[in-house]
Amino acid sequence: MKLVNYDASWKDKGYELPEYDREQIRNNTRENPTWIHFGAGNIFRGFPAAGLQKLLNGKAYDKGVIVAEGFDYEIIEKAYTPFDDLSLLVVLKSDGNIEKKVIGSVMESLAADSTNATNWGRLKEIFGNLALQMASFTITEKGYSLVNSKGDYLNAVSCDFKEGPKQPGNIMGKVTALLFERYQNGAYPIAMVSMDNCSHNGDKLLAAVETYAKNWVNNGFADAGFLKYINDPTKVTFPWSMIDKITPRPDDKVKQMLTKDGFEDTDLIITSKNTYTAPFVNAEETEYLVIEDAFPNGRPPLEKAGFLFTDRETVDKVEKMKVCTCLNPLHTALAVYGCLLSYHTIWEEMRDPELNKLVNKIGYVEGMPVVVHPEVLNPQDFIDAVIQRRLPNPFMPDAPQRIATDTSQKIPIRFGETIKAYVKSDHLKVTDLTFIPLAIAGWCRYLMGIDDEGNEFTPSPDPMLAELQNYIKDIKLGDRIRKGALKLILSNDKIFAVNLYEAGLGEKIEGMFEELIARKGAVRATLKKYLKESDQ
Repeated sequence: MKLVNYDASWKDKGYELPEYDREQIRNNTRENPTWIHFGAGNIFRGFPAAGLQKLLNGKAYDKGVIVAEGFDYEIIEKAYTPFDDLSLLVVLKSDGNIEKKVIGSVMESLAADSTNATNWGRLKEIFGNLALQMASFTITEKGYSLVNSKGDYLNAVSCDFKEGPKQPGNIMGKVTALLFERYQNGAYPIAMVSMDNCSHNGDKLLAAVETYAKNWVNNGFADAGFLKYINDPTKVTFPWSMIDKITPRPDDKVKQMLTKDGFEDTDLIITSKNTYTAPFVNAEETEYLVIEDAFPNGRPPLEKAGFLFTDRETVDKVEKMKVCTCLNPLHTALAVYGCLLSYHTIWEEMRDPELNKLVNKIGYVEGMPVVVHPEVLNPQDFIDAVIQRRLPNPFMPDAPQRIATDTSQKIPIRFGETIKAYVKSDHLKVTDLTFIPLAIAGWCRYLMGIDDEGNEFTPSPDPMLAELQNYIKDIKLGDRIRKGALKLILSNDKIFAVNLYEAGLGEKIEGMFEELIARKGAVRATLKKYLKESDQ
């Protein structure tokens, strides 16, 4: 059983197959492409592409999606091209049931490489086509950044500014160059839809594109009309969106299950840029995609696939509900304490009585009081699904070590916004917070790179890791710390969105940190202490 040779016999083994004439859809797409997506990773294949397949199967649409990869071209070369752009989606449900779906909605895959004449020429052709309605993105939050940690433009970006749109190297330069192609071919309308998991993602995309456009206009590579085109919402829009679906690395247990089925395309692919992928994607069942309905050239009827289209204010409410209270803060708390307590999967952590209770306290007790109901999704139902089904799902092999990546970049949203809401509230006291401060203290303890048994571990990659570790390099287990020992960390409003000392939590977190470093086993003991106190 190989992907490129799937046939009706696969149904007998429980595989769902495309129910449309793929060649006809491919021809339609090539002639009149309506949707191109940048970012060929697992989340794309496991969610947007799978959603589009629902439309195709139901005869509600007649065009597929084109995918372009602008960072790791090997994904196209090794995970798409050899398999005729097909992939296998394995949905792992919390009740133990498994769905296996051959996803065929991707009709073309391209390397967004401006030095690749064939692929780059095809991308320019696509963007010059009036039919194109939307370009979407899952390139991670870092993909939109044009600067380094010091605030200086990245070398590739500076080079693009000087050299113009002919052969850009940075992904945002490539995207802006393709928009310039569209502008030159008729200034056709288009929606540029970031689907990345970051706050106000459309604004991040707009800021990057606008910066490129301004520099190219100022340097004589484009006329002023191009910048006007970018900023005209009747021509180009940058909708906000909120995406939520866990699609971790390909799991060996899933590979073994597929092998037993006779499915042969299970080899793990690790690219030279350390991307982990495979011809299959394993993913959880729960998924949400809420998008601001701002499409000046129309859009595919993706509401029929369960995508929620609404206004910008509602997207903002949903996004804040997820990333500030009901999911992401719980993930981060599990990530740092999971590493300290030597766990390797999130679902195993949820069987730990202290960690389970910790996230319940952070979500239900401290987070929910500041949630603004977004109407399109019920916050209570959302958090119930997170805590009762999603995080404990034993079939989802997500790791705290993965989630702990780039924590310094996530904390302002995951904890800082809730702290700010408490500070501003006329009926909530920020000093009453216990478990969010305990999560932050746990992160400071995590930065030491020493687990609860006193063994060294390697913290996950983080752009501020070296700087943060330098602040605590002289602190050892068993130390009594001086007042203000964590001030260089906890007073940094870029990390926490507030100065935690000014908010009234700095000293409290320092005290918790000192308890966490008291001795071997102090992490567990401290968790038990605060959880017990909360029940009294």
